[in-house]
Amino acid sequence: MLQSSENSFNPKAGSPASNPNAYNPIKTVTAPVDQATIGRTLFIKGEVSGSEALYIDGRIEGKILMPESRITIGRNGKVDASIQAREVVVMGKVTGNIECSDRVDIRAEGSVHGDISTSRISVEDGAALKGGIQVRSSEGKHKDSQAQNQSKPAEAPKVHAATAGA
Repeated sequence: MLQSSENSFNPKAGSPASNPNAYNPIKTVTAPVDQATIGRTLFIKGEVSGSEALYIDGRIEGKILMPESRITIGRNGKVDASIQAREVVVMGKVTGNIECSDRVDIRAEGSVHGDISTSRISVEDGAALKGGIQVRSSEGKHKDSQAQNQSKPAEAPKVHAATAGA
């Protein structure tokens, strides 16, 4: 009897499993990353600012101010603007200065004509880069770690002095 009841449920259970589209709408509704996209046919002239990740496959002229975000210039993207962001990935063309708090990644098919100021930079073989590069240390991170290191030794002698006095 167990086999006959299992067989009666198997075709029903197998039916949704054989239809992969039953679960696809749920997966496509939830985006894995909050990211805005500027499509191939879009052209923006002016200032772009925001706090979510941005993927550019169109054209932008002006300024891009997104200091806490990741900006990706796609293969079709063309940016004639100064960029201020946490992270920039270039697969298209950028003409203008880039200022990043974290890193700049120029892929093989990407090109940058302008000065770059960042903590970390990666330039793949085949990428084009014309301009100055300033790689600075992460001062904020170093200051925080130095402050923690300085406070720990200062606390340790107090503890030892209290134990020695008791």
